[in-house]
Amino acid sequence: MLKRTFDFVLALFGVLLLSPMLLLVALLIKRDSPGPVFFRQERIGRHGKPFRIHKFRTMTVAQPGAAMQITVGNDSRITEIGTFLRHYKIDELPQLIDVLQGSMSLVGPRPEVPKYVALYPEPTKSIVLSVRPGITDLASIEYRSESELLGKSSNPEQTYVEEVMPAKLAYCVQYVQQQSVWLDIQIIVRTFLAILK
Repeated sequence: MLKRTFDFVLALFGVLLLSPMLLLVALLIKRDSPGPVFFRQERIGRHGKPFRIHKFRTMTVAQPGAAMQITVGNDSRITEIGTFLRHYKIDELPQLIDVLQGSMSLVGPRPEVPKYVALYPEPTKSIVLSVRPGITDLASIEYRSESELLGKSSNPEQTYVEEVMPAKLAYCVQYVQQQSVWLDIQIIVRTFLAILK
């Protein structure tokens, strides 16, 4: 209950404080390339319940049949403004809406697409999905340059599934087992410091 109150109050404050910047970003996205301002994608939330995440669109609109669900290196689909938004994690800010709606938390395991959640081993899966997914977490900080790492692989998806995802899940399990409001505050501060670097 305390965590939910903490999330709601900070998310509401964040939306109110950042609303002018969010509006400006929306205008820049519309000016930069055709398509919607937001990117919506099905992710798996708490207790395995699917929801549609909000992100600022940073790529050209996907063509029918496009199957790639991870971003690799200097992905040609990323727009000019999208590069900037991704670098400073501004594309994640619309997820404050998801926090207000209750489908996400400020801090928690990053929500994954169904394709990869299906590959989670048990009991890791039940542990990670026992809490609301978050905008940031320990794995997000440690793997901030994930797309560059995958860009060096000859088989990015295999590298993600066999190397990156298990390491990130270990961080997720660690968070769930140690979670507290104080830990959330520490992770939020570390996230801001990582972005500033």
